[in-house]
Formats: sequence, C-alpha cells, structure tokens
Amino acid sequence: MEAAPDPPRNLPTRHKCPACYKQFKRKNHLVEHMKISFHSVHQPKCAVCQKHCKSFESLRVHLTGNICFHIHFDSFIDKSLILFFFLLDKGPLAKENCLTVFSEQGCNHCLKIFDNPDSHSNHKEACCLSAPAPLGTTLPCAESEKKISGVVDLNNTARGPQAVAMDCEMVGGGSDETLDLCARVCLVDADENVIFHAYVQPLIPVTNYRYEITGLTEEHLKDAVPLNEVRDKILEILYNGETISRLRLDGGKARLLVGHNIKHDLDSLRMNYPDHMQRDTANYRPLMKTNLVSHSLKYLTKTYLGYDIQSGVHDPYEDSVSVMRLYKKFCRQDHHQLEEIGYQKISNGFDSYKSKELEKMSPSELYEISRSNYRCWCLDLRQNVQP
Repeated sequence: MEAAPDPPRNLPTRHKCPACYKQFKRKNHLVEHMKISFHSVHQPKCAVCQKHCKSFESLRVHLTGNICFHIHFDSFIDKSLILFFFLLDKGPLAKENCLTVFSEQGCNHCLKIFDNPDSHSNHKEACCLSAPAPLGTTLPCAESEKKISGVVDLNNTARGPQAVAMDCEMVGGGSDETLDLCARVCLVDADENVIFHAYVQPLIPVTNYRYEITGLTEEHLKDAVPLNEVRDKILEILYNGETISRLRLDGGKARLLVGHNIKHDLDSLRMNYPDHMQRDTANYRPLMKTNLVSHSLKYLTKTYLGYDIQSGVHDPYEDSVSVMRLYKKFCRQDHHQLEEIGYQKISNGFDSYKSKELEKMSPSELYEISRSNYRCWCLDLRQNVQP
C-alpha cells in the first residue's frame, strides 16, 4: 500500500527588495534595508535582470563574474576567507543568464547591452576613445610660449553655464619634499579646448621637481606666473561674471568645476570654490569602489574610456580631457529622462512616515519613496548645463 503524500508545508513569507532582490523574513527588516540602501532610479543596474548595484564596479562584477584582487593570495592562510569578504562587499557574482547576454551583447566600458550586433559594433567604436595628444613640456614656437605662460580665452568666459575641467601638476616643497606645490595647471572646456594653461611659481621654494612624473625642471618655472595671478585668472573663468552671493546660492552663470580629487588641486592653488559647483570623479559614488574608496584617474580612464594615461610623464591637458570625458559620459546616463522618484514626489523620503505606516507599504511603494544619497550628474542636464 502506497504511503500518503506529505501534506504541503506553509513556506514562510519572504519580503523581497524590488531593487537589489535581497529577501527578508520580516517586513520591518526590509524597511530597514530600504532606509540604508538608498535605492533609486539613479543607481547603476543590470540591463538584463534589472538588479540595482551600489556602484559601476559592483555592476561590472555582476555582469562579468570577474574578481580583481589587488593583493596576493599567498599572503593569506585561508583563501576562502578572502572570497567571503569580497562577496560581502561586492554582492553575488554574475547570474549565468546575465553573464551570457552581456558577453555577447554588452559593452565593457559603459556596461550597456544592445539588441543587435550592428548596434553593438557601432557603439563599441564610439565608446572606446583615443587618448588626447598631450601638450608636453617643450615649447616649439613663440606662440606656444605665450600660451603656456598663462592666457584666458575671454570669449569663452562670456557664454552661459558650462563645465570646465582642471588638473594641476605638483612639485615638492619643504625640507622633506612632501609638500605638494602647484607648478602647472590646465583648464579645458567641454569641447576639449584649452582655455587656460600656465606654469606656476609657487609661494615657497621647490625642493623636488619630481621630474620623472612632472617632466618639469627649474628652467620651466624660471618665468612662471605667480600663484596669486594664476588663481585670479582661474576664478575669472569659473565665476564667469557671476556675483559671489549668486554663486553660493545656485551658481547662476558660474561654471561647474570638474576634476579628480579637486580639493587637493584647490588647496595647492590656495583657492576656494563652493562644493555644489564641483564634480569630482574621485568622489562620485557610482565611480567609487563599493566600500567608498576612490579609484585612480588612470583606472577610471582605462576602464570607462578605453585608453591609457599617465604611462610616463603626467600631462595636465591629458588628465583634464579625461575627467571631462568621464563627466560627460556619466551625466548622460539614460535615466536622466525618468521621473526622479524621491526628490520630486517625496521630499523627506522615509522620514515622512512612521514605522507602522512603512511596514504596511508594499515593496514597490517603499521603492517609490526611496532616494539616492548622492546627487546624480544626470540632473545637470535638467539645469541646462552644457557638459
């Protein structure tokens, strides 16, 4: 006689996050997760399964399954422990379907996925850029000498709101040569035109020209522009005729300043510029590691633009163009046309509700009131900034 089948078991209800797909046994655990995850339409997400990721690095791991360690395995007793901590930081490796689709139709630089081979091929040619020709440190003619000594394109300062990218090259100062002194600076506009480029005379003596990195010698700084004059010219470009009060409020016609680790460059120039007018590729959350550690500009350029920089002497024009290209690439993300959930609908997000009210909401309703904890660069396009 056959045994009677086991009665169906009542499986516990699982509460699934609509963004990252994590599951929770209790609804209040899902609510707490949503509060600290800051999910929104602005997060990078997989074009195959629509899963949200904290950064583009996490998304890359999800789509490719590639784990890149910057440490040597042999220095650890238990290699599985390393993988455990990596997965805690990055999340699960790629799903088989996502990996398969991306390997056939995805772009390794922008992580987009295309419907047909022709679109994929055409996109890859446009997405993988060529390195800009460096300005170098030699001056072939008198016209270049005049330009390198420090010039402002006054026609450029008369336009509307725009973004300007800046990079400084540092030499060493102080008895231990560890003080970073700006010795060369370059500003470019969105079209990669040089609008200011100068050798800078630091306020204190240079004790190490760091020639291997900067390519600079004492001869380059012999007739350099004093730091105070350089700072005034840069501020003239950035302010673009705007008043200080308007600049501090909403910027007005003043320019956005794009750079990599901008505060370091501003400190070396002894210059201040409002935080809300800065766009920093070193501290933009989607471009950082998941543990909020910055990537180098060299890594970001190779990974997202497809070419190498800083392989020898660092060139401020090359670096300025690279940060401008990164800014333009990521402020043109597709989600800029979507209704911005969290900012426009609910100004205070989860703070507007009591815990019991949140627990009564569906996962999708919780997602609708969630918002990013960073300002997405795509919002610049809404303000008619010309990147």
